[in-house]
Amino acid sequence: MSTLKEGEKAPDFTAKDQNGSTVSLSDFKGKTVILYFYPKDDTPGCTAEACDFRDNYQSLQGKGYQVIGVSTDDEKSHKKFETKYSLPFPLIADADKHIVEAYGVWVEKSMYGKTYMGTARTTFIIDGEGVIKKIIEKVDTKNSSQQVLDLV
Repeated sequence: MSTLKEGEKAPDFTAKDQNGSTVSLSDFKGKTVILYFYPKDDTPGCTAEACDFRDNYQSLQGKGYQVIGVSTDDEKSHKKFETKYSLPFPLIADADKHIVEAYGVWVEKSMYGKTYMGTARTTFIIDGEGVIKKIIEKVDTKNSSQQVLDLV
């Protein structure tokens, strides 16, 4: 559950993407950013979500959106994921967990009775001024782009 609220300023960040390029949230001033956090590259839910954004990328861009994915995987893992699924948007490597912590999506999770820390799948829609317009905490991985479009 994110600690951030709709209407608050989104925390800026600067990190490397799958190509080793430096990306900052502030680079996208004037555009609406779909900043989506996902647990792990090349897992079923994360692949469905990324491929849904890929399949709808042209129409999202046509509406002025910029898609950015963030996980705690490293650049090399992101590069393999991007190449395997032809993903056309930046995947930010947050191995040091600065971004997931700033957005409040690094949380305690449990599976098979074991608790562990991990990324809560969450999507933030951030306007061109850097203000959080919507936070989607119950992400529908197969229809993530439509879920965004239905909200705005």
